[in-house]
Amino acid sequence: MSITFEHPPKSICILRLSAIGDISHTLPTVRTLQEHWPETELTWIIGKTEYSLVSDIEGINFIVFDKNQKLASYARIRKQLQNCTFDVLLHMQMSLRSSLLSLFINAKYKLGFDRKRAKDLQWLFTNEKITYKPRQHVVDSFFCFTEALGIQKHSLRWDIPIPNAAIKSASELIPSDGPMLVISPCSSMAYRNWLIDRYAAVADYAVEKYNLNVIITGGPSAIEKHYAREISSLTKHPVDNLVGKTSLKQLLFILKQAKLVISPDAGPAHLATAVGTPVLGLYATTNPDRARAYLSNDYVVNKYPDAIREKFGKEVDEIPWGTRVRDEGTMARITTKEVISMLDRAMVNQK
Repeated sequence: MSITFEHPPKSICILRLSAIGDISHTLPTVRTLQEHWPETELTWIIGKTEYSLVSDIEGINFIVFDKNQKLASYARIRKQLQNCTFDVLLHMQMSLRSSLLSLFINAKYKLGFDRKRAKDLQWLFTNEKITYKPRQHVVDSFFCFTEALGIQKHSLRWDIPIPNAAIKSASELIPSDGPMLVISPCSSMAYRNWLIDRYAAVADYAVEKYNLNVIITGGPSAIEKHYAREISSLTKHPVDNLVGKTSLKQLLFILKQAKLVISPDAGPAHLATAVGTPVLGLYATTNPDRARAYLSNDYVVNKYPDAIREKFGKEVDEIPWGTRVRDEGTMARITTKEVISMLDRAMVNQK
């Protein structure tokens, strides 16, 4: 479908609360709107943590939703929106939480996902739908929103600001003597995480073969701290453990300085893409064609088809798009040898 405007709309509301990876996926759509309709006022309803990543992007009015405040946060946002009217709402998140928030948004057009993809009953909360396109990467599915508004050209850029203070403080945390490999070992979903001893083996290989400084990054969760400690204890060569020690802006700078990032399906992989750093992606539980680092298709270790065959007895194109394999041990399908081989490819291509 297409919503036709005789003139660029005066105001658009974007509803995408989380998570970090999907906020990164959303940004090219936002940049496309800014490029084609620079006079259109953009308002973005976003999660509290995610806001800290993009809060200083110019030309956007942010409304922050804090899920930890529960009903109080709904009430606050309802009050903030009570006198606001938008030409269009881009309802870009399929969750009941975001759909409930959409009820507070006064917009002539409430544009959401097509009926085939609209999970969690999102289709009930919209009056216009994007065109269904099968088997898309998440970034491409978000571009369907601007296409529905009549903008066919995509602006594939992120341009997330990194303040000088974050650059200065992050610079003090990383080595200044040679190229870096960043290992971001954990996803928010533990079933996506690769094996600790294999991360350690790859880290040692990177030091011995390419003289890379290995940095381990991650948030403050217990599992991320555990992974970092164990990887550090198993490596023959010292690694820098920055898990729980960086803000999102500091992490963004560190990823930008890296030669390569190794990560499962997780937010840091997509932040690395946003700053132009290639990602060696580890995929067995989720489909990389849908969720890989968008610009790093050449560096994916993909055991997802094997996992699908074993669990369902089918090929990937015979199952619903976005199907996940959450079984314990699925990521063990990825061998150390395969990751080292992909590391070699990435290093050769960057010479």
